[in-house]
Amino acid sequence: MKLTDTTEFCELLNITKDQFIRSYQEARNYSRYKASTFLSQVSAKTYASFLEKEHKFPGFFAQPRTLRKYARETAAHVLGYVQEVDQNMLRKNKYYEMHDYIGASGIEKYYEEYLRGEKGRKVYMVDVHNKIIGSFEEGQYDEEAKVGKNLQISIDTDLQVYGEKLMDGFKGSIIAIEPKTGEILSFVSSPTFKPGYLVGRERGKHFAELQQDTLDPLYNRGVLAYQYPPGSTFKVINALIGLEEDVVKSYTKYSCNMGYHRGRIKIGCHYHKSPLNFVQAIQNSCNAYFYYVFKNIMEHKDYPDIRASFSNWRNHVLSFGLGQELGIDLPIEEAGLVADTSYYDHYYGKTGWRAVTIRSLAIGQGELGVTPLQLANMACVMANRGYYIPPHFIKEIEGLENIPEKYNKPVFSTIDSVHFPLVIAGMDSAVNGGSGSTARIARLRDVVVCGKTGTAQNPHGEDHSIFIAFAPKDDPQIAISVYVENGGFGSTWAAPIASLMIEKYLIGEIQRRWVENRILKANLLNLNEEEN
Repeated sequence: MKLTDTTEFCELLNITKDQFIRSYQEARNYSRYKASTFLSQVSAKTYASFLEKEHKFPGFFAQPRTLRKYARETAAHVLGYVQEVDQNMLRKNKYYEMHDYIGASGIEKYYEEYLRGEKGRKVYMVDVHNKIIGSFEEGQYDEEAKVGKNLQISIDTDLQVYGEKLMDGFKGSIIAIEPKTGEILSFVSSPTFKPGYLVGRERGKHFAELQQDTLDPLYNRGVLAYQYPPGSTFKVINALIGLEEDVVKSYTKYSCNMGYHRGRIKIGCHYHKSPLNFVQAIQNSCNAYFYYVFKNIMEHKDYPDIRASFSNWRNHVLSFGLGQELGIDLPIEEAGLVADTSYYDHYYGKTGWRAVTIRSLAIGQGELGVTPLQLANMACVMANRGYYIPPHFIKEIEGLENIPEKYNKPVFSTIDSVHFPLVIAGMDSAVNGGSGSTARIARLRDVVVCGKTGTAQNPHGEDHSIFIAFAPKDDPQIAISVYVENGGFGSTWAAPIASLMIEKYLIGEIQRRWVENRILKANLLNLNEEEN
């Protein structure tokens, strides 16, 4: 190939002379006869202009290629993005060739083999200069290309867009799931970005900008932020374990004098009436009460020592999907943390620790780490009265009768279903009860919401604001978790955000405009950025 007017060529394609020389040399090094990509992802306007003048540039030709286009710029962390394969990918998978596209994150990567289709093949006769002179054996070895399969996912687009709008001023996550099916209705990781931002010739530039952003918009907090403490949302699990192990009853009462105090041991609590029974303790989120419950579990008469009772407690906790990957259809997911006996043995020796040593676990602190997805899944267990379906996005894969089997099988907790109504009564009272209810901000006029607030201690700044919930109480259609970094009390930001999402999904419109306006006007991002 030979150009008589390199300047015109560069101006037409909007590239520099250096870019031209570099790409030209790469093409020459690849082959003097075989076609290769000189410039990819030109705009439709540039493509049309080039076609008009293609005759002036012998050896060059334009070829259309499919790129991703998004009808609505949302759910970037769910959809993911594609990229050109690199040398490392080529070594790992011989299916691909240079300049092929491959899913790099999200659903694009997880379902790559379905989305990419199958390559076609044409076998030609060529001369000594690699010039095609005809089809080989009349095309009997040719194969038609097959387009990729269409996927239908569970995201409710309107709810997703609304969730991203609500979280625009916050760092954190919203995960909403249909509890009966495990289908994810909304998956928000904030800050986020528009998926179309990583399409086209400017992709590399835009990707670098996102990587350098101190707010980490590429980071998927929904499944990767595994060191989040669950805070007081975890009390519902300890409550259920207490009932299962028969160390607490509905009528059991404990006193709280601004917390638990015994010698040097102190567990602080907020002011509320005292003593409280089981449901009231959940309603008021009493730290002292749940330390007593946890202490009774650890000192259970049926277990010979703390290590045995702790292992039993831990097995119950794991059955809620904590401390393990849930198997969501995304390429990366963190398992979270539920420490085992070896952790405490290492620090205290096998006989050197007691219930009081690990007292932080009673209120969802200490050696516990969860992802927002695990919190939403925990809300599903509550909604279903004892089980969850592994959370997933896929609803249908074109041409296949069923989605993967694991997304149809319930996973049961170790807690008998007879114990759930009592804890749910406490979650109901937390939202819809009277004085002392910690989540009254989440109350809706026409829907009974059951929820639990959490305020997780954060050594790096303000506490984190957390809320889990499901609704309606007697026929749950949505389970949700909201985690707002540095948001303070669970009732301050997480609970109202979750309630607005429930209101949007179940009622279809927002009736409490004052709640919505307060959330939309808030901005904690500068605070978060300064602390990080």
